[in-house]
Amino acid sequence: MNDEVEYLFEEDRPKKMAEQPEKSLNKSSSKKRLKLWQKIFAVFMFMAILGGSSLGYLLYGPYPNFRNWLITTAMTTMNHRYLATWFYDDATIEKILKNNYVADGNLMTDASQISFVNYANTNTMYKNKYEKEILTRDEGNNLYKKININEDGLRGYLIVIYDPSKVKIGTAKYMGKYGDMLPNIAEDNKAIIAMNASGFSDPNKHGNGGTPHGMVIQNGQLVYNAPKANVGGGIIGFTYDNKLVLGQMSAEEALQKGIRDAVEFGPYLIVNGEPAFIKGNGGWGTAPRSAIAQRKDGIVLFLVMDGRDYAHGIDGADMVQLTEILMKYGAYNAANLDGGTSSGLVINGKFANKPMNGSGEAKTRAIPNAWIVTE
Repeated sequence: MNDEVEYLFEEDRPKKMAEQPEKSLNKSSSKKRLKLWQKIFAVFMFMAILGGSSLGYLLYGPYPNFRNWLITTAMTTMNHRYLATWFYDDATIEKILKNNYVADGNLMTDASQISFVNYANTNTMYKNKYEKEILTRDEGNNLYKKININEDGLRGYLIVIYDPSKVKIGTAKYMGKYGDMLPNIAEDNKAIIAMNASGFSDPNKHGNGGTPHGMVIQNGQLVYNAPKANVGGGIIGFTYDNKLVLGQMSAEEALQKGIRDAVEFGPYLIVNGEPAFIKGNGGWGTAPRSAIAQRKDGIVLFLVMDGRDYAHGIDGADMVQLTEILMKYGAYNAANLDGGTSSGLVINGKFANKPMNGSGEAKTRAIPNAWIVTE
């Protein structure tokens, strides 16, 4: 089938992202699961065997891709920052991080541009294969659809939610004191689907996942309010008319704007149909990722990407790749959520993704809250 057909909205035609440096995913054919530090150590040992000059060229040569990947990936982990500090001084690390970032600015969504479409009453023309995947519903399931993503060395799971009124915030039972595992949050909040939401305070890397960054609004009530994380973005919330709103505002302003369910995190990836300016790989390296988005027709997207599964060549996604996937599937507004060991997707009580922590163990962390879908 020809992918180039009529657009549902001519103004919806995807914009090209700013050109990014060429990226390559480091794939492993080994059948043995390797921890992050083992993988990188193996690369260094191989280069050392070839010759010290080869190792030095990889670390300090004129081509920055490996250096950028190593520093941005290591510096955003909980326990493996030494993989960057072993080889680079603070000035070099700071320079690399300053040249890999997401500039989402003081952007604010225009909710008036979201116009809900009942495709049952339209003669739908699919503008490409991604649109067809979104709009072709599973038989007997009008609530959601799961799309597997397996391309370009990436593995992920896109949940298409056709009724945005079913998207809410579910909290851990003792949020503010203790976090909980995602399946438990789903069960306690009677959720069919759950995806991690807020980042959380992690003092000395021993936090229990109970203290979310920023505000949390649930069913129109401010249930938590703390300093937000220094990750860009701002409010990520749904209004009472079921439109996703992104913008920097206080809790009081959010409630005045009719926000019914929200968290505070970032960076923003797409605002009003325009991708954020992403320099380099976005500064977050590659890792498991989670994101939430809404299309112009009102359909909501949950996206969770696997990572750290080096036995199968799945490093994870960076901010460029996360944004590109969402743009392909028609996201009009989108925001990054907490990632790494927190990334999780639960459907009917079971993990749909393959979570992996920085040590290669198939597990997640306790978290304070989740985006959920209820019946």
